[in-house]
Amino acid sequence: MARTPRLAAGRARALGCPTRGTTNPNRLRRVDRWLATLPLRSDALVVDLGYGATPVTTVELAHRLPSARVVGLEIDPERVAAAKPAADPPRLDFRRGGFELAGLRPDLVRAFNVLRQYTEAEALDAWRTIVGRLAPGGLLVEGTCDEIGRRCCWVGLTEEGPRTFTLSCLPADIDRPSDLAERLPKALIHRNVPGERVHAMLSTLDSCWDNAAPFAPFGPRARWVEAVAEFAGSWPVLDTRKRWRLGELTVPWETVAPAEVGRWEV
Repeated sequence: MARTPRLAAGRARALGCPTRGTTNPNRLRRVDRWLATLPLRSDALVVDLGYGATPVTTVELAHRLPSARVVGLEIDPERVAAAKPAADPPRLDFRRGGFELAGLRPDLVRAFNVLRQYTEAEALDAWRTIVGRLAPGGLLVEGTCDEIGRRCCWVGLTEEGPRTFTLSCLPADIDRPSDLAERLPKALIHRNVPGERVHAMLSTLDSCWDNAAPFAPFGPRARWVEAVAEFAGSWPVLDTRKRWRLGELTVPWETVAPAEVGRWEV
């Protein structure tokens, strides 16, 4: 049976455990660029869950979503206190909270590099907890990236469960698409083995990348676009060349869902 996400010792009602806290300026630029394309209402409430030892990426998010109200949540009260002076513009705030979202009902939650320390079952429980606290029509974007934000993967979830899966990279930073496997979210990182959908997807992308080798003289970005274009000929793809040129690829969740838990169960 999956364990309930743990309470941090002495911090009742704040669900979860403190993260390592490591972060870097501009680390989440790729997911933020994707979030900026979402049809958010002008006064949307956005939560940045588990921003880490410094609030820099939360501040960046507030500037990249200029009409949204942004709240950074951390379990560690010392991190919250340290972040308070950075609460500029005025629509930016910092509070103590975890998977329960501090009682808020946000339209959007960004949770990056938060669930890697949990088991797969615990991460699934955390998904359920968070989406159960979203505003109607709300979205959770949960994922992982490397330390400088050049390799990223994330899942988009609604109250109905996982809906999309996105790969995003600087094509010049990879030897082949499967290099992104090390940044798969917790729900998928142990599934990159033969017989699983995410393994089949990455293997197909690698083959398409090999076939796109003639485009290498035009640069890694051009090669990525051609590889994704070939991939889209036989796999469902939700975005277009405009996003592919940014090093992105978004597919329906069903394309990569773990075989035995492919359906979302509330």
